Amino acid sequence: MIVAAAQFPPVALDIEANAARTAELITEAAGRGAELVVFAELGLTGYELDAIPADSERCVLAPDDPRLAPVRDACRAAGVAAVINGPGRGPSGTADGMTITTFVYGPDGALLTRYDKHHLHGRENGLFTAGPTAGGRFTFRGLEFALATCYDNAFPEVAEQAAADGCHVYLASAFHDSMETCTQRYAARARDNGLDVLLANGTGPMSEGTGCGHSGIWAADGACLAHISDGTGLAVAEVGRSAGPLPEGPEAAGTSVGRITG
Repeated sequence: MIVAAAQFPPVALDIEANAARTAELITEAAGRGAELVVFAELGLTGYELDAIPADSERCVLAPDDPRLAPVRDACRAAGVAAVINGPGRGPSGTADGMTITTFVYGPDGALLTRYDKHHLHGRENGLFTAGPTAGGRFTFRGLEFALATCYDNAFPEVAEQAAADGCHVYLASAFHDSMETCTQRYAARARDNGLDVLLANGTGPMSEGTGCGHSGIWAADGACLAHISDGTGLAVAEVGRSAGPLPEGPEAAGTSVGRITG
């Protein structure tokens, strides 16, 4: 299966604009053959830890939020799945507190699963509610996927449990300002656990610093298969134990293409 890590600098708290840009990148990734596209942590609002709590009623998202209709429509039109992230309500949908939540939509636009970030970092602890340790798993096109969000990935046992659960591909949405973290941590998670690993990282200035981008995809031996630096773009690679060749043709602008064969 071909997958894509997408990154773009979001407009602070403008969910409509960010959902529209997300939909455009879903369509672009599908044109490169991707069947699943992953986006950065809080990519629907920007990583804005002061502004989100100050306007929480407007920022909090549900899976059927009408502002996310362009994303769901793009999934249906392109026949791909999308992994997006923004402020949610309560662990796994309860009424208590805000969460940093991943929604996974299938190619029919329906919700496949949701995951609430478990390991909160720094000021997040006073603003969001941690999700449960369980969850963050889904099956798509015969592959088992695991979800993790940013600081979750600082804990080796998160990827270890994904491998123990029989997952093939580990999908990380993050906001990192360190290129070294992006290039080293995720290669290690792949190599140490025999997982194909995808990172979709934030890019551009936000309240807690500047996202460095450097989204990428790593093979199970830690080799980097696809990588982009900063700005807007896609990293595209093939994952899965019986992956075939990528479609031939010149790379699209802003797109890096690689291949996983293991």
